[in-house]
Amino acid sequence: MQNRLREIPSVDEILRREDIRQYISSYSRGFVTHSVRHVLGNMRRDIISGRKVDISKDNIQALINKYIRDMLEPSLKKIVNASGVILHTNLGRAVLSDEAVEAIKVSAAYPVNLELDLEGGKRGDRDSHVEGLICFLTGAEAATVVNNNAAAVLLALNTLGEGKEVIISRGELVEIGGSFRIPEVIQKSGCRLIEVGTTNRTHPADYAAAINPDTAVLLKAHTSNYKVIGFTSSVSLRDLAIIGKQHNIPVVEDLGSGSIMDLSVFGLPGEPVVKDSVEAGADVVTFSGDKLLGGPQSGIIIGRHEFIQRINKNPLKRALRVDKLTIAALEATFRLYLNSDTLKRRLPVLKFLLRPISDIEIIAKEASGLIRERLGKDYSVEVEDSESQIGSGSLPEEVIPTKVISIVHKKLPPEEIFEMFLKTNPPVLGRVHKGRFLLDMRMVEKAGDLFSGY
Repeated sequence: MQNRLREIPSVDEILRREDIRQYISSYSRGFVTHSVRHVLGNMRRDIISGRKVDISKDNIQALINKYIRDMLEPSLKKIVNASGVILHTNLGRAVLSDEAVEAIKVSAAYPVNLELDLEGGKRGDRDSHVEGLICFLTGAEAATVVNNNAAAVLLALNTLGEGKEVIISRGELVEIGGSFRIPEVIQKSGCRLIEVGTTNRTHPADYAAAINPDTAVLLKAHTSNYKVIGFTSSVSLRDLAIIGKQHNIPVVEDLGSGSIMDLSVFGLPGEPVVKDSVEAGADVVTFSGDKLLGGPQSGIIIGRHEFIQRINKNPLKRALRVDKLTIAALEATFRLYLNSDTLKRRLPVLKFLLRPISDIEIIAKEASGLIRERLGKDYSVEVEDSESQIGSGSLPEEVIPTKVISIVHKKLPPEEIFEMFLKTNPPVLGRVHKGRFLLDMRMVEKAGDLFSGY
């Protein structure tokens, strides 16, 4: 092993090579030196671990080239979403509208009046760019924005109940993406969790019996990512709001995905509408900006003016605030909701949800023919009926009819075909289901997108 380690050339020796000196002339010497050290360091660790290592000049050069190339190439890449999940958390959830993208470009390229009052020339409030629109669309008295819905819940609870008790039904102690759980969010907010009822049944009397002088908040969490059926009972938001008013305790609802309008008017499954929560008497409501709303990642907090004012004065608000790009995209997204007639063709998430099956089938047939031609006779490529999911915990039991391209090889397992498509440029994300690799065409707008990297 010691002999092998001594055979590895020094950093200085490699830096004197002509191929490496060309990198130094294009990039900083420090960066190239770091790259060489990284590659040689990995080789030493592999040798010490007993692995077989090729320390030839050509291999070292190839590894350095690859490392530098990988470092210089953007790590965030365009993905063709053929997974069948419209709001895919791993892909950044909602695709933004053209209007939102253009608003981001302007805010990124130029100074903007993020916190400048153009009329008086004094310091302004960044929330003012979206608060009016949010209040109009939801019926709330006031609104503020943070970086995601988990932050919104954390901030609201910390503001209204730090050091005191938060009461919630056991049936609403949900776990959201990334193993974040409501009990842990409550704990981090500085509040004490008080569970009432059971997993499947909670009654108004359970809340009333748990209230004491140390109770600060009655919390309701929308169970958007699962459903308990059978012998169940839950307390409605309206009934919980009545209890809260009787005891002068604010009611906070974590609505999760949050839908600004009733999706059932488009023939889609119903999801709780934010405005309904306000009308039901919730004092504070939180929801996501990048799910059914179709905007950028953000957490929106709406409610009574006195509570939103207290939330905005919390030092945590500054730590959790959003930047100018998010504000710009969020404002552009909310503006789309002012015209419900054009919304379904201008908001991507709604456009994909409502995409006619006949249009999907046309693209699927065209793409299947092209893929069949490129992959060859060893692959079976067929168009089949299937179902898409909304994703990100939104309406988990609801599915939408779709068309998929099924790809099967005589010898290759579907997992290898899955990996093969991920290595194209741009990568194509499909799914493996019942021993077949599937490409869901609901989110694919052009047939050529699926094979552009071949």
